[in-house]
Amino acid sequence: MMRGMGNMQNMMKQMQKMQKKMEEAQVQLGEEKIEGTAGGGMVTVIVTGHKEIVDVQIKPEVVDPDDVEMLQDLVLAATNDALKKAEELSSKTMGQFTKGMNLPGGMF
Repeated sequence: MMRGMGNMQNMMKQMQKMQKKMEEAQVQLGEEKIEGTAGGGMVTVIVTGHKEIVDVQIKPEVVDPDDVEMLQDLVLAATNDALKKAEELSSKTMGQFTKGMNLPGGMF
């Protein structure tokens, strides 16, 4: 048996361990709830770490039938805020697995 085979098996075991940890981190991300707000908390949007919107809260006092555009802008701003925070969390969480690895073309 060649000496390189033992190293290869060891490397494969390490990769499998890392893959399992990555899968666990992905599951955990999906369970995270990230809040985005706009208008000083008048509109709140909650997303998961997988960037799924799970809740939208609108304070009654911001609902003005004569200014629907403002409400739409607040919902949009709160949604973008939540999605930006979710993206940052995802990058931070999953980035720990790719730092130090020179993967071509950003495989992760």
